[in-house]
Amino acid sequence: MASLKSSRVVNIEDLRGIARRRVPKSVFDYLDGGAESELTLDENCRVYRDITFRPRGAVAVPECDLSTTVVGHTFARPFILAPVGYSRLMHPDGELAAASAAGEAGTAYILSTISAHKLEKVKAASKGACWYQLYLLGGRAAAEGSLERARKAGYSALVITVDTPVAGMRERDPRNGMKEMLGSSPFSKIPFLPNILAHPGWLTSFLLDGGTPKLENIVIPGKGPMELLDVGSALSESTVTWADLKWIREYWQGPIIVKGILIADDARRAIDEGAAAVVVSNHGGRQLDSSPATLRVLPEIVAAANGQLEVLMDGGIRRGSDIIKAICLGARAVLIGRGYAYGLAAAGKAGVVKALDILTADLERTLRLLGCPSISGLDRTYVGVPHAWECRCK
Repeated sequence: MASLKSSRVVNIEDLRGIARRRVPKSVFDYLDGGAESELTLDENCRVYRDITFRPRGAVAVPECDLSTTVVGHTFARPFILAPVGYSRLMHPDGELAAASAAGEAGTAYILSTISAHKLEKVKAASKGACWYQLYLLGGRAAAEGSLERARKAGYSALVITVDTPVAGMRERDPRNGMKEMLGSSPFSKIPFLPNILAHPGWLTSFLLDGGTPKLENIVIPGKGPMELLDVGSALSESTVTWADLKWIREYWQGPIIVKGILIADDARRAIDEGAAAVVVSNHGGRQLDSSPATLRVLPEIVAAANGQLEVLMDGGIRRGSDIIKAICLGARAVLIGRGYAYGLAAAGKAGVVKALDILTADLERTLRLLGCPSISGLDRTYVGVPHAWECRCK
């Protein structure tokens, strides 16, 4: 923890370096990696370099208003903490730590279905809003049960992920023995033990936490919570379709946000199905490699939405200036995934708080340098885009 107090920890990349040292390679690469050749993962980050700023000179900005409103919620920051599966592997407090830090920062936390802490405990850990992210793992009955629990616990919006009919081929995981590490056979772990044993702090915490956790929010009738290792096979049997949104609405009367939109036609379909918002997302480059970078297609989705629903975005965000570029191109707010998860792996809640503080300081500094006093005052005129983007940005 002491390393987080160092003045040298000044950006998200610094937290990434601490996380790399703290957790085994299998856990770090699960968090850090993408699908196949990781082309989309890399492009998600690189594409921000294509956008330049157009600052206003001789403008004093004594205070910055970072607030924004998303599906009726007003947040103190223009970022929301994205659903990150297997968070408890990164730190025993996992989702509890992330939700608590989000609430203290005045923003929302989105709980992944693939989470080990019970959703009721996660909501209780946060002073702010919590949203629930839904996969249909375990079948319709299991999903209905989790939706009912989420409603009673006070989750205020539902995020439906539509880009995961099967798990993407994340090649780092089989190379590092992720499945073997989580499995019950001691013999299968032997080739990977040296790296695990090289992280005694993480290993001690993992064992004291009970080892591989079950998924407490996927309760299969007659069987109980789903085993973590069953997720891969269950995904292929639980594809979310547009037709599913109709019965989901019977169990969820609040705002529904569709996550995983990359083309205009799907944004328009989300409008037809009554969604309150969409998230322009390629799953952080973890599903279909060679999908477009989210910032690149954001203007197309904003144009298709035509003010009929709100547009959020995730992917590749490592700095507050990245967030501002996305908002200038039409995003109402962004979702932060790896940006806070590196902090979680590095130091639990203290690491998440540090990550959010870094992004907040970035936002305030960038707004002042732009000569813009508020997030709500940002628009397309504050950025320059390549000529090839112009048609998408009109």
